[in-house]
Amino acid sequence: MDPVLVVFGGLVLFLVVFALALGAWHPKSGAQIVGRSMRDEGAEAEIEAHDIDQMLDSINEIRRRTGRRDVGEELADEAMRGTWGE
Repeated sequence: MDPVLVVFGGLVLFLVVFALALGAWHPKSGAQIVGRSMRDEGAEAEIEAHDIDQMLDSINEIRRRTGRRDVGEELADEAMRGTWGE
């Protein structure tokens, strides 16, 4: 056999075996080992609450610039009239 072919074939075989071994190895974090999630639901809820407040503030700012009332004021009036959601 040609020595170049043997060296090249050996290199390809080594890379294939290395890729298969790397694909089979899945490192686990500490939380996955003990069966817990890495997510903090409390922190996510707090972030979501701040996001909603910021969105409402932005919407109300735009409404004020155009001369309209805040969303909360309009919803309160509709709830008092009983027409909310119609």
